[in-house]
Amino acid sequence: MERSVIRLTHCQKEIFCFSVPEQCPSCGEELRGSRLQEAPVSLPSPFTNGHKTSCCLLVTPAHDNLDRDFDGAADLHTGISNTKGVVYNYTRGGVRRDQSGWERSISVPLVRPDMFHLLAQWDQYLENLSTAFLSVCRRFDENNHNCFSFCLHFVNGVLAAEGRGALSRDDFTHTFILPRMRRVSKYTTLYRHIQKHQFYKVDRQQHAQGAEPSS
Repeated sequence: MERSVIRLTHCQKEIFCFSVPEQCPSCGEELRGSRLQEAPVSLPSPFTNGHKTSCCLLVTPAHDNLDRDFDGAADLHTGISNTKGVVYNYTRGGVRRDQSGWERSISVPLVRPDMFHLLAQWDQYLENLSTAFLSVCRRFDENNHNCFSFCLHFVNGVLAAEGRGALSRDDFTHTFILPRMRRVSKYTTLYRHIQKHQFYKVDRQQHAQGAEPSS
């Protein structure tokens, strides 16, 4: 089970760790609640259980990624959750409707909570557009007709039904995928640094500017 990353402040340093150390890693002073400049806080994980989401684009490591990890090099798999947390995704076997396997995913909400008309039709859109996708693309291809193509086809189908313009592959990537992947990259780099060194510390000003730990 993934441990929570804690951030605490002491001697003008931001210190990241899994648990509050007895002594400050920077100055060596004994750490007690009264000696901390601010109360320790847990950083929110960028990962979520995809089956507890609804109407989201989900990204998870591909099934052939044995470590099932986001390491920046492994292949990724994408899908769309319905209103009940069932994940529709496209593989060599066709469109799957997974009720498990997406417990550690990156989640990108696609519908605002106040879009009641779209929420009411979401599951039917998924079924109809899944069938339409298979009629257009009968054979899986890693480069041109893959899980990403399926998700883009669905999003553009919903946009068309709502009277809005389609997204290109690049627009889709930059709008939905890359912002979340940057956050995951920073978080996993930090997490692995703490696993290896027990903590990561940085000047408060550096942290405000987005400094990242080196491996």
